[in-house]
Amino acid sequence: MGSGMKEASMRLHEDADTVLPSAKRDHRQVLSSLLSGALAGALAKTAVAPLDRTKIIFQVSSKRFSAKEAFRVLYFTYLNEGFLSLWRGNSATMVRVVPYAAIQFSAHEEYKRVLGRYYGFRGEALPPWPRLLAGALAGTTAASLTYPLDLVRARMAVTPKEMYSNIFHVFARISREEGLKTLYHGFTPTVLGVIPYAGLSFFTYETLKSLHREYGGGRQPYPFERMIFGACAGLLGQSASYPLDVVRRRMQTAGVTGHAYGSILSTLRAIVREEGAVRGLYKGLSMNWLKGPIAVGISFTTFDLMQILLRHLRS
Repeated sequence: MGSGMKEASMRLHEDADTVLPSAKRDHRQVLSSLLSGALAGALAKTAVAPLDRTKIIFQVSSKRFSAKEAFRVLYFTYLNEGFLSLWRGNSATMVRVVPYAAIQFSAHEEYKRVLGRYYGFRGEALPPWPRLLAGALAGTTAASLTYPLDLVRARMAVTPKEMYSNIFHVFARISREEGLKTLYHGFTPTVLGVIPYAGLSFFTYETLKSLHREYGGGRQPYPFERMIFGACAGLLGQSASYPLDVVRRRMQTAGVTGHAYGSILSTLRAIVREEGAVRGLYKGLSMNWLKGPIAVGISFTTFDLMQILLRHLRS
């Protein structure tokens, strides 16, 4: 059993950091990536859901952010609506994040393979630029296919439970009152934001694992080391894309907050004019520095460990 796990772990090391020739990939490996990614996303988002909801509330309002105010929002939400209300909108998050993470991680493996073959790095770790590109393409693919679910999740996070009873009610009400095109309101800043976010996240995580392999004598990272690598990846990725994250949240929730945000530039101008560049566009970033590294660390670590387990079971 021990030797089998060690061999599976070594295979993960090769699969996670190198580009496999297409002949070595089959449907079981694709399904493994999909399942591992889905579980990784679900665990990560559930763990930080209360912080995520609080961050969204500040992003879409003109209220000034501070740690004290964030704690007050959490506390009064708990008092007025109950403990489980801190996870309000998490069901919509799961409906989105499970396919999103599954697609993103699986697409990342496929893009690594395709780019590796194109650049002639078959069987070797990708160089920096293709590694960055693989992450950006994976994030863009996942965001494009699951965007309406992200909008629904944002609406549920910032509205009282009396307004939307469930996910289907959100879809039905938006379609009836605002039109189907509203389901893609804020899509452009989402894609523009996910390119640096996903690109830097995957790039940083895989680069740190590659450096660990180079200077650690080929030893596999322990789970806590993977968590640290993932935390660094999340910190860099989310900091780089945060202003666009604020813009997309404002555009997504315009229908329920009374604002009229028509484009990225007009939304940026309105935020800067009313709240200032730093206070407006980076509102809630300090909370993101807490929740982002935790979520991304859990996500990457879960994906890797699930890959180890599934490969061990197959062998």
